[in-house]
Amino acid sequence: MLEQVRIVLVNTSHTGNIGSAARAMKTMGLSDLCLVDPVSPPDGQAVALAAGASDILARARTVSTLAEAVADCGLVIGTSARSRTWSWPMLDAREAGEKAMVEAPKHKVALVFGRERTGLTNDELQQCHFHVAIPANPEYSSLNLAMAVQTLSYEVRMAWLSRQAIDSPEPVEQDYPLSADLERFYQHLEQTLLDTGFIIKPHPGQVMLKLRRLFNRARPEDHELNILRGILSSVQKRQKRDPSGNT
Repeated sequence: MLEQVRIVLVNTSHTGNIGSAARAMKTMGLSDLCLVDPVSPPDGQAVALAAGASDILARARTVSTLAEAVADCGLVIGTSARSRTWSWPMLDAREAGEKAMVEAPKHKVALVFGRERTGLTNDELQQCHFHVAIPANPEYSSLNLAMAVQTLSYEVRMAWLSRQAIDSPEPVEQDYPLSADLERFYQHLEQTLLDTGFIIKPHPGQVMLKLRRLFNRARPEDHELNILRGILSSVQKRQKRDPSGNT
């Protein structure tokens, strides 16, 4: 199940931090590393600080956007050290590790880490089902990137070891849609709301942000998402037949 957990580093500034993160991963048995738009690709400094985990660097995938990195993931957890304007479902580090291991038998799980100085943007955090905050000392909560990766990787490993001790762990009954499927649903929903005039393109307001929060919090299963897409399609068909909206 550890192979199902992907560490995603977004727009990392220093190659040494990439190497240190790879080392943190390998010590906990994780091997799937994805780099989103790094400032520089892994170099000699990254290999030096990987300290024996250069195989993880060699296999690391580099993509342009977070959406590409998590497209095949059914659970995406983003790290956030500060409160945002819009609240999002929150986990602590231990809960994140446990949730990752509960869902890993069914689909890929992504743990997403942001930029060294500024973390993840609000747009990036909106692509995550949950946010996780490491409960560090509030008077000195400065964690570097590798420390954060090490902490969450440790919690994933502890949750995995705990499940290994169970002879017949209960399977996950839910089938959740992948991140790419959810993004297609959000695009479908936004287009339908534009077609019906519920929102207008020049002034969309906060409607789509609030709807993202609602559906990410609810986490519809595959068949539920198919029902929602079917409802949207029926609305669009009716709208095409009678654009005025008359019954």
